[in-house]
Formats: sequence, structure tokens, C-alpha cells
Amino acid sequence: MIDLDASLPSELVPLSWLLGVWEGTGVVNYSLDDGTLNHEFGQRLSFSHDGLPYLNYTSYTWLLDDNLTPLVTETGYWRLSRPAADGDPGPGMLPPIAGPPFPTTESVEALRNDDGGFDIEVSLVHPSGISELYLGQVKGPRIDLATDAVMRTAMAKEYAAATRLYGLVDSHLLWAWDIAALGQDLRTHSSGRLARVD
Repeated sequence: MIDLDASLPSELVPLSWLLGVWEGTGVVNYSLDDGTLNHEFGQRLSFSHDGLPYLNYTSYTWLLDDNLTPLVTETGYWRLSRPAADGDPGPGMLPPIAGPPFPTTESVEALRNDDGGFDIEVSLVHPSGISELYLGQVKGPRIDLATDAVMRTAMAKEYAAATRLYGLVDSHLLWAWDIAALGQDLRTHSSGRLARVD
């Protein structure tokens, strides 16, 4: 059972099972033309909110070697997909000019899609010069995502597309990430199993 924070915006209820700090391990297994990259890593992942209708996301990983060598980080935002309304802040620092567009969990039900889930948007930024926009769906304790856009700086490594899957299984957050990178088509890349630590 998940206890909902009273300050949780109604639009975050379908994503509320993600809230908290999760920690665990995973494995990278990515096939290249000249072999396979394979290693284990530790991960600490956090979902939080600040009163606005999106989740703040951060992930930090490290190799499970003798030095616990830092591996990669990413940060971003997760939200239900819907048109912007007068009750939303922005663009820039402009305040909302109306009340919240979906003030109750009952009103959020209007956003449910034909498949019985909710469409979502996830924006992720990597310090290596890659930004990703994922579109997908949350349906109960499962999330399916696929990149709609990937932007890279001129110095970033080649990375073209990705899919991600998240699920809550036996109180653990399980995830899998497939990527098309380094000249390869979309293929298995990494997966992890995390437990809530707070």
C-alpha cells in the first residue's frame, strides 16, 4: 500500500508509486560489432515533487568495482501528457492566470487514454551532452516509454533512440533500457532492480 502525501498534486496520483528514493544494482549487457560490453553497477534513483504537476527525477550509478567508480547520472521530469492550460505556470517565470486545470483525482480521470492508462512525457538530460524526450504510458504499476526526440551536442557520443520499461514488482522497482547507439540498432542495454530506501 502507498500512502499519498496530502500535498501531492492530483495529476501525480497515477505516478505516485514511483515517489521516494530507490537503491539497488543492475547489469549492462550491450552487444557491439566487436564484442559485448558487460558490467554490474549500483544505482540510487529518486522521484520527488515540489507541489507542481510533475515528478523530479535523478539517477546516479557507479561500477561495482573495488573503487565504486562513478558511472553516469541523469536528471529530468516526468508528467502526464496534456495540453498546457491557463492554470499552468510559464513560459519562463510567468505565473498561472487560473486555478489548476485538474484539481481533483476525479478530474484527472478525464486524461485516461483508450487503453485505460495515462499518456506521459519524460524529459531527461545527461551531462554527456544528450537530451531525451520520451513519450509513453503509465498503466497501474507499469510504465512503457520510447524516445520521440534525442538531441546531442557536437561532442556527444552517437545515440539515436531508446525505450524504457519500469514496473513495481513485489515492492521492487524493476526497469529495462534498450538503446540504439554507437552505430547499433535498438537492442538490450541495461536493467536493474531497486528497493525503496526511504
